[in-house]
Amino acid sequence: MVDSNSLLTRIFPFLIWARQITPSSIRTDALAGLTGAIIVLPQGVAYALIAGMPPEYGLYAAIVPAIIAALFGSSWHLISGPTAALSIVVFTTISPLAEPGSAQFIGLALTLTLMAGLFQLGLALARMGTLVNFVSHSVVVGFTSGAALVIATSQLKNVLHLPIASSGDFLGNWIALYYNILFTHMPSLIVGAATLATVIGIKHYRCSWPNMLIAMAVGSLVSVGLKSTGWQAAQEIQLVGTIPASLPPFSIPPIDSQVIRDLAPGAMALGLLGLVEAVSIARSIATRSGQRIRGNQEFRGQAFSNIIGSFMSSYATSGSFTRTGVNYESGATSPLAAIFAALALAIIILVFAPLAAYITLPSMAAILLVVAWNLIDWQHIEVIFRAGRNEHMVFVVTFFATLFLPMEFAIYLGVLLSLVLYLSRTSKPALTPMASKENSNLLIAAERSALPECEQLRIIRIDGSLFFGAVDYVQARLIEAKQRHILIIASGINFIDLSGTELLAHEAKRLRAAGGGLYLCNLKGKVIKPIIRNGHLKAIGKTNIFTNKSVALQRLQTRLDGHVCAGCEQRQLAFSPPMPAIAEAEAQQQQAPSIADQQDH
Repeated sequence: MVDSNSLLTRIFPFLIWARQITPSSIRTDALAGLTGAIIVLPQGVAYALIAGMPPEYGLYAAIVPAIIAALFGSSWHLISGPTAALSIVVFTTISPLAEPGSAQFIGLALTLTLMAGLFQLGLALARMGTLVNFVSHSVVVGFTSGAALVIATSQLKNVLHLPIASSGDFLGNWIALYYNILFTHMPSLIVGAATLATVIGIKHYRCSWPNMLIAMAVGSLVSVGLKSTGWQAAQEIQLVGTIPASLPPFSIPPIDSQVIRDLAPGAMALGLLGLVEAVSIARSIATRSGQRIRGNQEFRGQAFSNIIGSFMSSYATSGSFTRTGVNYESGATSPLAAIFAALALAIIILVFAPLAAYITLPSMAAILLVVAWNLIDWQHIEVIFRAGRNEHMVFVVTFFATLFLPMEFAIYLGVLLSLVLYLSRTSKPALTPMASKENSNLLIAAERSALPECEQLRIIRIDGSLFFGAVDYVQARLIEAKQRHILIIASGINFIDLSGTELLAHEAKRLRAAGGGLYLCNLKGKVIKPIIRNGHLKAIGKTNIFTNKSVALQRLQTRLDGHVCAGCEQRQLAFSPPMPAIAEAEAQQQQAPSIADQQDH
């Protein structure tokens, strides 16, 4: 029996699901794998064209990386391979350095993939599986929406057969289209329109059919028909080209110091985006299948797939949302389905590769327009704009940065803005003034209850972290208080750093010098320990720290001035008569210093 938590299974996770394979599950996974292979055939070619790679490299990327990710990842349904978002990042990163489709471009793409994989492996070894949680969903949606427009814009020239150089420059492409639109090649436009209509029609009326594969065949038939009419212009319809009938060849990514410097920013962005894509897709499917996803293990699976894939003529890969969804819906029971899909694709390449010579470029461009449209998640965009200003600000900034800045910087900018807005929110913890009804120790938010606060003692509940970013805000609110005595109910403080403990010590000294004091109650152990460790317990005073608010209110009655305004409902704070419960409360308070003393040791 293999222990699922042992070191061996953490290194080789396929040992867990391999023991659950049955003849029935093998048949189910094989059928799901065949379906996935048929889907990836047009997608792989299309994504390779987006990346500026020869079409066969999109298919290579769906073979070896898919197998490695299945063996070493944590998801039982995730299928890895080329994706539109990663393909556009590859293209925009390398196109300034080499001519798309050239041997130099291919070499740089493999090096970029290797570097991205090593970056992912570094994050996995550092156990940074939770890192993807810090990449806001608004960043991902904004980036993919922007990438969709960049992809669509870059493919319009192929639909129209315009003499425009390949470029990932969104604005430059539109300017070039504006000046060259009169040179539109009508036969190419007809082929592209026929392909587009076929994809949309099949998806609407026969959604279970492989619409892209059929649409490519229809485009090729329309092209042959136009050429047979003798229309001279139809002879100029471009073809994708022959795909070699061979398995992925072994390759060695070129490496030198200058290449590493040129590709480093793109590799980090590619690695991070690939992890976000894979983990997000794996988790979304896991919520339906009931499986638990391990972030660090998924990081390792994606890292190994890119590292090993770069030596097998594969460019950057990640989880494919379309193929993963189809894999799950097809009844796949284990990662064996992804392995079957890769093997089936390899057989298809060996047998049917010569037919790719008849695929037209306008057909592939039309299919990419559909892919771009599907990348835009309209439903989540609507949710983001309903969620509030911060979320749609992140979306808008990432979206426009993707259009007008290098892709890698667009991702960094979106992540940075998400963190800035997060820190902005956490730097303003909720400070709620509290008050109580007469003859009651029950504290209620003063603003909500319209109760007056005590003129001598201000009671404030803090909900949030007291860290360096929140110190100025909290200090300003404490200084605003007119009372010289301040009691902080700290049950809502879950984290405090050195700056936070320094703030408490400074405010305690300030209020003491003014004839008052700072008092704390309901502190959690993880808040008391830093106060003691940072040496600020003495400045605050052990006797000013209370176990709970009831003890605090009873003890503070002896420290407040005798004067109370006529009619003040808070007079019980200063003059509540002793009650039986007070003796127990005082006994609890006597234990408070000893708790601090124990933690000193």
